[in-house]
Amino acid sequence: MSWNWSSHGLPFLPGYTFRDTTKSAFHRPQTLDYRNGYALPRRPAVGIGRDPLLSEELIQQELRELGAELPDLTYGSSDKDLTEDFIPAHVALDKKVLRFYAYFQEDILHSPEEMYRVRPVVIYYYLEDDSMCIIEPEVENSGIPQGKRIKRQRLPKNDLGECYTWKDLNLGMDLEVYGVKYHVTQCDVFTKEFMESEGIVLNDPELMPEDPYSKLRKKPQSCFTTPSESDCMHQFLTMDRKVLRFFALWDDSDCLYGDTKPVTIQYYLVDDTVEVREVHEPNSGRDPFPILMRRQRLAKTFKPVTFPSCVLEVTKHEVDEYYSPKDFQVGQTMTLLGRRFLLYDCDNFTKEYFQRYHPDIEMKPSEVPKKADTQQGQRKKEIPPHNGFGSLEDTLQNCLHLIPTPPKKNVLKMLENDHKVLRYSAMLDSPNPEDEGRRFILSYFLSNDMISIFEKPSRNSGIIGGKFLEKTRIPKPNSTVENPEFYSPADFAIGATVEVFSHRFVLTDADQYVLKHLEANSSQIPSSTLESLRQKLGLETERIHTGNELTESS
Repeated sequence: MSWNWSSHGLPFLPGYTFRDTTKSAFHRPQTLDYRNGYALPRRPAVGIGRDPLLSEELIQQELRELGAELPDLTYGSSDKDLTEDFIPAHVALDKKVLRFYAYFQEDILHSPEEMYRVRPVVIYYYLEDDSMCIIEPEVENSGIPQGKRIKRQRLPKNDLGECYTWKDLNLGMDLEVYGVKYHVTQCDVFTKEFMESEGIVLNDPELMPEDPYSKLRKKPQSCFTTPSESDCMHQFLTMDRKVLRFFALWDDSDCLYGDTKPVTIQYYLVDDTVEVREVHEPNSGRDPFPILMRRQRLAKTFKPVTFPSCVLEVTKHEVDEYYSPKDFQVGQTMTLLGRRFLLYDCDNFTKEYFQRYHPDIEMKPSEVPKKADTQQGQRKKEIPPHNGFGSLEDTLQNCLHLIPTPPKKNVLKMLENDHKVLRYSAMLDSPNPEDEGRRFILSYFLSNDMISIFEKPSRNSGIIGGKFLEKTRIPKPNSTVENPEFYSPADFAIGATVEVFSHRFVLTDADQYVLKHLEANSSQIPSSTLESLRQKLGLETERIHTGNELTESS
């Protein structure tokens, strides 16, 4: 550091310095030097304008003197205490939450058993940003959408735009949020200590009122002399997640590449359904999907039926008895959907269940039969009766193969009669007076012998026309389920009655193409059917020609 001005006690400020007129050199000293071709730094020996440099000791002494002579009026006293550090609210109140317990009443409409329900909630107040959220604890199998009712946000207090703060909260008060009134009853220990530290006196805590519906559910159910078959709720609550598991062998040796395969039969007590799974060993090369029979209720006996029927799904109206746990006995062979299973063991829960509910049934495991005992030719294969699903050909394929293949079709007949349809006009024969005047079109498809029925729309009848029956094969009334006899064009004479699944239709008219087609195949059609069509269509043809002649003459 160099001094190029005369201090004389004056501060080093503009206007207090004077130029030395005797000085003529103002250049800075050289600080670089070259040695052996390299640039090296060199400490200067003099200052600017060749002024002498002060030593470091003198410089430090000058700085200490300047620091000690600070004026008190400008910078204040050095003895003043230091102020505490400022901590923002989002740091001081971070992760500090007030928790209140409350409830609200929900009115129940159109129920003779209850008027309202009490639903408890938990109110969280975040001191960091004065936001709140309301959460309803979830109750298992309640059937009510529960969880977060109001997400974290600042809740409005009134219509003036004000929001709730922690000063507005207390025990025993009603907190109205978005039209719902929550009554605060209790709080946790931290909330109580915080409110008291801020000078707020909390009211006495209140007890949470009991829900009348939950109290009603805790009462013992009424006892009846006869067991109720429609109490599905009790079965669901008592038997949920309880499954009987049986270990069995499926004898599939009657097939071409059949074998004895281990399976697991699971009986679900909650809804009396049965599922069969194959037990696959590693690298067995079998189908990767182990489910042999999907979960479903299995019918044991069907109600007797004296007329042909076709249903899309077998219901309890067609079934006389379903399989129950007492039908699964270890050591016996049972038939499920045409497949025979030998039950040889069960798990511990199944044994305990039978000891409690069916003590008369003995569940002793039996020895696993050898493969030689179930070879092909030991027993004759039995074809089960038609179960109502699909056609007879489809059901037969399920009995012949594990993976059923589509039944063979007459391809030549389908190609020759493709897009060939016989159409008849029909009228519904019904004792109901409101069915009078309903007209239908019955279409017979020659390619696959299926029938569809379409209802014509009529004015001021209140019945919407449209598709009455999808394409399907219709059996005759006197045929059996095992060997059904289906309707053919030979049965469709004018004036004949066609019974279609308990509905009776009377044929009233037909197209000209029907008579033309049947006359071309007269060897397969009765003479009475052809004669009725000729009489009906012949009269109409004469009327048409007569009307054309009158039109031409006029």
